[in-house]
Amino acid sequence: MFGNIHAPHQHSPTGRDQAEARSCTVGCGHTAAAVRSLIGFAALSCLLVTPLTGPARAGDGFPELVEVFGRISPETRVFPQKAAYPDQRSHATGVAVEATVYMEGDQGTSITVTPFFRYDAGDPERTHADLREAFLLTYGDLGDDEWELRLGVDRVFWGVVESRSLVDIVNQSDVVEHPDEKTKMGQPMVHLTWSGDWGALEGFVLTGHRPRTFPGRHGRLRTGLFVDHGLTSYEAGAGEWHVDLAARYTSNFGPLGLGLSMFDGTSREPALLLTPVAGELVLAPYYELITQYGLDAQYTSGSWLLKLEAIHRTGARNRRIDQYLRYEEKDYSAFIVGGEYAINGIWESDADLTLFAEWTRDARGRWATNGFDNDLLLAARVGLNDEPGTEFTVSVLNSLANSSRVLTAEFKRRLSDNWFLHIESTVYLDIDETDQIYDVRRDSFVGVNVDYNF
Repeated sequence: MFGNIHAPHQHSPTGRDQAEARSCTVGCGHTAAAVRSLIGFAALSCLLVTPLTGPARAGDGFPELVEVFGRISPETRVFPQKAAYPDQRSHATGVAVEATVYMEGDQGTSITVTPFFRYDAGDPERTHADLREAFLLTYGDLGDDEWELRLGVDRVFWGVVESRSLVDIVNQSDVVEHPDEKTKMGQPMVHLTWSGDWGALEGFVLTGHRPRTFPGRHGRLRTGLFVDHGLTSYEAGAGEWHVDLAARYTSNFGPLGLGLSMFDGTSREPALLLTPVAGELVLAPYYELITQYGLDAQYTSGSWLLKLEAIHRTGARNRRIDQYLRYEEKDYSAFIVGGEYAINGIWESDADLTLFAEWTRDARGRWATNGFDNDLLLAARVGLNDEPGTEFTVSVLNSLANSSRVLTAEFKRRLSDNWFLHIESTVYLDIDETDQIYDVRRDSFVGVNVDYNF
């Protein structure tokens, strides 16, 4: 959830006054950097669009179609328990805005641009901007097969399970949006797909690494020590501009859907180095070079869906200290196995009930760098299949290694053609002191979102 916390890393302090100044301004500086990145990516997308569109003239083929849509999402979160750390607030309100401009030419070539901005009154670090998408898409035939090229900033998703995205590694997680790490940031890429009856083969060239977002000093759902983005560093000599490579093959073999993937480059999960700055310990994000091999599979049999995700990763460190008082680098494997069962027409109504069960296992055990070393997820979702699309979901994530449990409940309902209501609650129970999520033991919350879609 938070990344890997490592042994002390020496950093030359620049004086207490300067350290305090950085501490006070890091949230604003981080937000300003995000806004500058957003402006830069938007400018790049305009450069991509201009040669294709040129000045508007009668008879131009691009764009033939222009659509604009998006959402405005006021949100509030309430934390009933007293905070575990000083300066943390008991509630947070804010608003998120996401808009998409889609342009399509008469030959099917299209451009999609999706900027995102969030303002949060409780945590300056949660106020941030991102360019979720800004890509050119074109495609064509290749014999009996087809090819597709996406060039620019985009988001892709790999995986099949519910509890967490184990194989999904192309995009960085926007953790300040939600602690489940499923919300993704835009990633600059060249994405080429070749598909046919035999399946689909995708290749990725990636650069412009996106650092992970973390809550600030005033925010809840954070690590005990402050994550200082100003101390971010990389193992790669080219830093954030290191070129990463990824590939994925997917196909269906009757009832079996299969995905094989590979990633080689800068990790999306940072090691968090304990770093003394002016008499205070902070966490400095450090991004290692890794190689990851992934497998995801889903088998359909009637009302059953059986699922598997598994990875093998090299180059990453765990939480075990070696003889040199450093956290050791060791290859490891992890998997999630489980399934879901759908029951239609429960209680002699139009409603459906879906039951979920998934087991997560990380071979590193208690030395794992996340909170999913040995856990069992049980969940149920009821969809009323009514006109407003009402859904209820409840789940419990049980640690099989200690007493920790995380309970969640969600309610979703469309209020009108444009308005959508989302209520969620997360409760942390009996969190063990050795658990990776111990820092958020008092951060149970209730959140309410009201989305206006346009």
